[in-house]
Amino acid sequence: MAEMEDFVGQELHPVDDDLFKEPMKKRRRSDRDQRFRAFPSVEQSALKEYEKLESRTRRVLSNTYQKLIQCVFLDDSIPNGLKYLINRLLALIEKPSLDPIYIGLFGSTGAGKSSLINAIIQQAMFLPVSGESICTSCIVQVSSGCCEQYEAKIHLLSDQEWKEELKTLTKLLHRTEELGREEADVWDGDDAVEEAIWKLQMFYGKGAERKNYEQLLRAKPKGKIPTSRIITLKAEEAGELSVKLDPYIRTKRRDWDGESGETHIWPLIKHVEVILPKSQLIPEGVVLVDIPGTGDFNSKRDEMWKKTIDKCSVIWVISDIERVSGGRAHEDLLNESIRACQRGFCKDVALVVTKTDKLHLQEYLRERKVGNQAIQSQREAVLERNEMIKLQRNRILKEKLKRKLPTDSKVLEASDLVYTVSAQEYWQQALLTEEETEIPKLREHIRKRLLDKKRRMVTKYVTEAFGLLLLTDSFNCTEHLPNEYLHMSGLRRFVEEKIQLLEKAIDQCFAHIAQPLQEGVRNARTSYRRILGACLVRSRGNQGFHQTLKAVCLKNGIYASRTLARIDLNEAITQPIYDQIDPVFGGIFRVGTPSGSALMPHIDAFKHSLQEKMTEIGIRNGWKYDSYKKSFLIQEISAILGGLEGHILRKKRRIYESLSSSVQNDLKPCYEEAGQITGKKACERMKDVIRRGVDRQVAEGMFERAQERMQHQFQQLKHGITEKVKGSIATMLTLASSQGDGLYKELADVKSEYKEMEKIHRSLREVAENAVLRRGMQEFLLRMSPSKAGPPKT
Repeated sequence: MAEMEDFVGQELHPVDDDLFKEPMKKRRRSDRDQRFRAFPSVEQSALKEYEKLESRTRRVLSNTYQKLIQCVFLDDSIPNGLKYLINRLLALIEKPSLDPIYIGLFGSTGAGKSSLINAIIQQAMFLPVSGESICTSCIVQVSSGCCEQYEAKIHLLSDQEWKEELKTLTKLLHRTEELGREEADVWDGDDAVEEAIWKLQMFYGKGAERKNYEQLLRAKPKGKIPTSRIITLKAEEAGELSVKLDPYIRTKRRDWDGESGETHIWPLIKHVEVILPKSQLIPEGVVLVDIPGTGDFNSKRDEMWKKTIDKCSVIWVISDIERVSGGRAHEDLLNESIRACQRGFCKDVALVVTKTDKLHLQEYLRERKVGNQAIQSQREAVLERNEMIKLQRNRILKEKLKRKLPTDSKVLEASDLVYTVSAQEYWQQALLTEEETEIPKLREHIRKRLLDKKRRMVTKYVTEAFGLLLLTDSFNCTEHLPNEYLHMSGLRRFVEEKIQLLEKAIDQCFAHIAQPLQEGVRNARTSYRRILGACLVRSRGNQGFHQTLKAVCLKNGIYASRTLARIDLNEAITQPIYDQIDPVFGGIFRVGTPSGSALMPHIDAFKHSLQEKMTEIGIRNGWKYDSYKKSFLIQEISAILGGLEGHILRKKRRIYESLSSSVQNDLKPCYEEAGQITGKKACERMKDVIRRGVDRQVAEGMFERAQERMQHQFQQLKHGITEKVKGSIATMLTLASSQGDGLYKELADVKSEYKEMEKIHRSLREVAENAVLRRGMQEFLLRMSPSKAGPPKT
């Protein structure tokens, strides 16, 4: 119930007593112009027009806000309706211009993520490139701003977070004297043990791995730790910042014997933010995120890893040309990306194949099966091979997405699901032109997403502001109140009836998950032993697996290593349920195509029914100020219900993960018991405890409890939506009918602001029409322009 209360308690436009807050200052014009440097001139013109409309709207809202504040400044009590209006104005004034677009580059070590980011931002070797002894070791975010310098912020684990990891590391290294010599050697060779030793030695020095938790708490770290837990680096040039940043975001080889203070602090690093000044290639508002492929042993870093993936609206799965054709790591990355579409904000997944300039010509010609046309050069062979990979991987990826997502999912509508890129050729252009490296194509994709998001945001912002100004201007009129009150009373009854119908529609929508959920539970009950066995058995026996399994138990069924594939026992044994529910789950939360199983179309239908009723009442009964009230009510309902969409998308992660988190919670005692086992044959004894614990929980209804928890989460969402709609729309109707009754009879005159807002609202359509004309002209010019010649044949 707490979850539902949190949801219901969140007002979209809260009535706050702190009405006299100063609106945030607007951005200087020169700063605003710098934001568009990354765009071609045609797109710059459209963005500047949208920015101008937004700026004018903020100015009108700010003037209106100041007038209303002056009106009530000395009063001890302010009517709730007016508080609502003033806070709505302030909320719109301070609304961010654009929420960042996160683009996740998700791939294994050495796949080429850092090289690709370097090419996109046109800064060779800015981020460290994986080599024989180094790789990017944490989440790195790269964005551009209006600052004059290059800047990086290294965020560290808090003291408490490090203590929790330290406790787990020391438990992992603990073993009794009962181990025989041979078994101890195998234990020491374990990947989890090696990483734990490496971290402790790097942070505290050699010999730290032999100390217990209490001794290490008293030990002095080798590196200096700032009290703020944030390290800020600044530089005038990209190369200078790169040198400063290098030690913090690179994992050195484990036998590396460096002594830099920056390197010693590496085990504490949570994530890194890098801000570029006024980039001509990456627009402000776009964040490129270098995401390691397997998560992290530290619970907080691993949680952040998942949340980072989930907040990305675009995910590029990065795989180099030599690994793209198979392998577990590549499949795991694709599966995790598809899960992000289900539980997060992602609406765009693509496979980016890197290092596509690599090709052994003689071997390729010998195995070539395409047509009879002769290949004249390495360049022609590379282009032909890349085109073949695009066609093959596009088909495979689309089939995989169709199995997991609804057939009308926006991800499947993308024109490009596969890109073949070469960062090396982008710089050298020995074989390929700049366009053929497809780096410019990725930049164009980024720009289009930002431009589209800005267009939608400004359209919604201006329309919402216009509705508020319409109502504010109408408040000074108090004529015909009794008649209009009757009309509002009828509208309230209509709203109550429609909310009941909405509740039934949501029930029917969520009911679609019941059957696949039930089938998934049956499948999980019959397959969990086989799946668990595959997770616990290694082809080389228990060698190198003792402490990895212990790490799994200490982390309640999950182990993320920088070198091995991620292990998640909870997710693995619930996968048969996810396989059944995925298409239906995605269908419930999709946006766009109306269907009985989709949630948002039901909310949209509810919105349209209210708007049609307002128009009908206005026409039939003739509100004297119908144009004001109707427009306000229509826009305010759009704002209320539009705000629901973001909340629903945030809640769906908790719903989706409820299956695996329920299983994890049930298995926690069994993991704790297994994690305490030491001595001879510890690995086999741990496996036995896990197997028996899972068997016992399954017999007691573990999968059925997970099913009930997911269904309960759906019901919580339904109650939250209906209560939110009831409260917000009731407040809105009260506000719309409260002239002279609960509001001041003489508010400030805002007619000039209203007229200006009316002009801005009309300009929206003109801007949209101009953008269409410019886009058509740009496409025509591109078709007519000669294509660039490629590099000389070799």
